[in-house]
Amino acid sequence: MRRVVLIVVAAALAAAVLTTHAEAADFPRAGLVSQDSPLRGAPRDTASLQAQMGRGEALELRGERGDHWQVWDYRRERGGWLRKSQVLLLPRADAGGGATAELLAQLRLARQQWGTEGLGLGLAAAYVQAATPAELAGPGGAEALDALGTFAERIADRASLPNAKLGEGQLAAQMDVAARYGLKFEQFDAEDGRVQVCFEGDAFRRVLATAATPEQRARAALALTRPDCLNPRATVREAEARDQWRQQVLAQVDAATLPVHWKNRLQMRRASVAASLAFAQARRGDAVQPQALAEFAGIVPAELTEDDQAAYADAAMRVNAARWLGTAAAPRDFGAVQLALEPGADGQRCVALKDGGKPAARRCTFGQVALASVSLNREGRALALAVQPLDGWRELWLFLKDKDGWRVEVMPPAPAQPGLGVAEFAGWVPGGQQLLVAREFRAEGKYRRSFEVVTLAGLVTEKQSPEPALLGAFQRWSDPAWRGASPIRR
Repeated sequence: MRRVVLIVVAAALAAAVLTTHAEAADFPRAGLVSQDSPLRGAPRDTASLQAQMGRGEALELRGERGDHWQVWDYRRERGGWLRKSQVLLLPRADAGGGATAELLAQLRLARQQWGTEGLGLGLAAAYVQAATPAELAGPGGAEALDALGTFAERIADRASLPNAKLGEGQLAAQMDVAARYGLKFEQFDAEDGRVQVCFEGDAFRRVLATAATPEQRARAALALTRPDCLNPRATVREAEARDQWRQQVLAQVDAATLPVHWKNRLQMRRASVAASLAFAQARRGDAVQPQALAEFAGIVPAELTEDDQAAYADAAMRVNAARWLGTAAAPRDFGAVQLALEPGADGQRCVALKDGGKPAARRCTFGQVALASVSLNREGRALALAVQPLDGWRELWLFLKDKDGWRVEVMPPAPAQPGLGVAEFAGWVPGGQQLLVAREFRAEGKYRRSFEVVTLAGLVTEKQSPEPALLGAFQRWSDPAWRGASPIRR
């Protein structure tokens, strides 16, 4: 009996040795840190801390002991021990493509969970490394690159929040992991005082060169052309060249193949970019392409999602600000009252008003003056004119006549620093004492649209409403041309 027991024990020991050798033969293995965890100097929780590992960091597994893996971190050039529950083993590459299929499955799961961006970056990078050139150029590669860019964009969006602290906590760890995989970010000062962090976009550019789905192509094009990631310090020429490139990127996506909500997003971005280019063309004196209004007209408002409302408002304001560009700039003659453009100092344009053939008022600007927008009230004592001094910002100039003669008043979209907004003439109220004004603007991250009845004497708003249908004056006296053409009435 004792002999039998010894034989069984010996066999068990031999099996253990063979198992250990088999497991040892699996080393080295690649793995990813699955959750933020400490790297210890020994396989126990009380051992000295070697480093703090962030979720998604890549490691080489070189051995094991109990519940710990022995790992090596090439970036820090340091070894240590991590609990097995804190490490995700990566599949080995094989000729059948099983490894890439498993990585894609894990990548899809990580993409659905917020907070796992670091791990997702590691899985996407592992796929790119394991995939063959044919796989990388195919649907699998497009999905991996799309996920890689999406994870990076989510990290950048989190870093752009007003209370974000780039050098602390989980956000710092995610930024560090992203940098480890070669992802680059840019930082700009936003108009509301916060720091805007933007993903540089290399992964999305590569998506456009793969066998991506129409939705993936649209997502990549929209990510590459984000308006909040434009350098506010760019020169005029740099801004125009950047907008031309944005237009080319957006043109690579076939809108006809997209679901309606994705087509809306593409149309809104195309309209915004076309409006910016129209302003640049008009400022340079070139012929303006009337593309912005056509792109905006292709939007289906009923299919806009809740998340698209801000982008829709931005597109409407940019298109509305530029809708007079390219119209004829011939002098306007209203009998005794005449309006014409004259050259001013340092490249300015000056609006000159004559009453009875005599100079009565003059005002100059570096902006674009739309003489085609001029409207004179029935009494001949007030004249409205659209002037666009900046891209996405259009003012309403009023020439008013009183007992002392003509004067010029400027009504901006908002009493704030110029950003995005429109103030426009909407009609004259009979009697010569009031006019209708429509305004829309974005300031400090908030949107406002108002329809106002304004006195000509002091330009005081007597009545206002967020909808024109709620004001009787707009129902009776609004200008037909304004009702039919202005995007503010969307």
